[in-house]
Amino acid sequence: MRRRWLLVAVGWLATAAAATVIGLGAIRLVGESLTGTPGGMRGEDEIARALASAPPAPAWSDAPATSSPSAPPTGDPPARRTFTTGGGRAVAECVPEGVRLVSWAPAQGFRVGDVDRGPDDDVEVKFEGAAGEYELKLRCLGREPVAVEDD
Repeated sequence: MRRRWLLVAVGWLATAAAATVIGLGAIRLVGESLTGTPGGMRGEDEIARALASAPPAPAWSDAPATSSPSAPPTGDPPARRTFTTGGGRAVAECVPEGVRLVSWAPAQGFRVGDVDRGPDDDVEVKFEGAAGEYELKLRCLGREPVAVEDD
């Protein structure tokens, strides 16, 4: 009887070890698409090169198009802010024409229902999912994007 239990235990351990080895082999074959980030990891030197070759951001200007030399542009880039709701997140910035949505992404289980990306006096993005609906409406207060109540 003891021998039978010993054989059962050894057989179970051998099966578990084989399943683990097969699973690890499958993950290695599938590679980064299962366990890594899309496009793989970037090295520090590769990131530095990409940042160095990025085009410069457009300059911000408070001055009207017909400004005189006595009113030079400020040169400050637009302020960007990230807004997060239960349905997703959005990044907005204030530009001379108004507020503009730079990017938006729904949370898991949600989708983008409607987007008004601007630039305009206000912009909005709606996230819809089984858990509900979230609407994010944004305006500029000075040169800073802010969330506002929906009218």
